[in-house]
Amino acid sequence: MAIRMMQFSAFYFVIGVLMGMGMSMAENYELTPVHVHLNLLGWVSMALGGILYHLFPQAAESRLGKWHFWLHVIGIPLMMVGLAVVILMGDAAEAFGIVIPVGGTLIVNGLGYLLIFGGTQRSLEIRS
Repeated sequence: MAIRMMQFSAFYFVIGVLMGMGMSMAENYELTPVHVHLNLLGWVSMALGGILYHLFPQAAESRLGKWHFWLHVIGIPLMMVGLAVVILMGDAAEAFGIVIPVGGTLIVNGLGYLLIFGGTQRSLEIRS
């Protein structure tokens, strides 16, 4: 689980860097919110999750740890695509705007499982 989270983290890092470079070269910063959210939720959050799961493998193997991983993996693309479509299409994409909160909710639920229910407390108790 830790390795997969780090792999996804590296993938989102590359996408975020390329997106930032592309915006800078084109001098068009319209998609800055997507770039920022992709870096924070895709790169940083998944890297932190991968580090925690490496330190606490019992948490990674728990059912909630697996839920965290899959909710995060599914939620990030949903939220980023929804955000990009709404930014680029404006009012024409109003019906598509529901994808942003759905993706965001999946990510928040996944992070909640990691931080609150993901078995990290149990793992800490086992190690001490």
